[in-house]
Amino acid sequence: MEQLLHHLRNLGFTEIESKIMVDLAEHGPAGGYEVAKRLGASRSNVYAAMQRLERQGALERMSGEPLRYRALKPEELTRTISMRVEASLAFVEKSLPRGAGAPFLSMEGDKAVLDILSREIGRAKREIIVDVWREEAELLHEPLAEAESRGVRVVWACDGPDHGLARTLAWSGWDGLGARSRGGRKFSFVVDRSWCMLGMRGGEQETGAVITEHPVMAELLLHHFTQQMVLFHLEQDMGEELEERYGPNFENIQREYISSGFVEDRGIDQRSDKPAETESEE
Repeated sequence: MEQLLHHLRNLGFTEIESKIMVDLAEHGPAGGYEVAKRLGASRSNVYAAMQRLERQGALERMSGEPLRYRALKPEELTRTISMRVEASLAFVEKSLPRGAGAPFLSMEGDKAVLDILSREIGRAKREIIVDVWREEAELLHEPLAEAESRGVRVVWACDGPDHGLARTLAWSGWDGLGARSRGGRKFSFVVDRSWCMLGMRGGEQETGAVITEHPVMAELLLHHFTQQMVLFHLEQDMGEELEERYGPNFENIQREYISSGFVEDRGIDQRSDKPAETESEE
């Protein structure tokens, strides 16, 4: 139980929110009074936490009276969290400040990016989290192997062109999809849970990356990596069942959270990521 609560807190939930989620998963749908009584917690704190969890999509409010909530199934919860983090990573990648003296350093050029990345890999003392495509994995195999020989723990997530969450959970109408379609490959590294690099390489764009030791970025990348591992194992063990229930690439779930109206308002053709054609009046 403590380990489960610990991991829920690592995913951004508070202590009381984590306990409520576990309690509802164990006992089934319930109201705030029942949960507060079982947890020995203040009813006002439990009610407030339940409302926050509902707004985050982590709990579902039941119809009827009295007011009751139910916990999501584990696979529903992990999908919800993953889409939220993927959206945050996309926003950070697009919106980080690039000016000199900012806590985020922007770097361009294939050699410059790979050189500084190799340097930081060489400085690693305990752990390197690697989330790359096969092409970048091959380029960095030697410095990463050398780090492992020094006793540094190297943990990999390696995508190819036919799989990976960047494709599965891409947001329709997001401008960055155009860059993806031209061949850009996203990569990220977290060294000793502090130094981070997030960037894109390949295709028509010049290699570019953002470098920072900001703890929020490290937390986002580590959470994203953890969720990829969880989802990978779920897909390996339950792939056919998940597709039957949630549709190809989990599109049934995505439709609940990603507004198609937003895409239509911006005049984007979801199939091509290009401005939608409109009929002219005679």
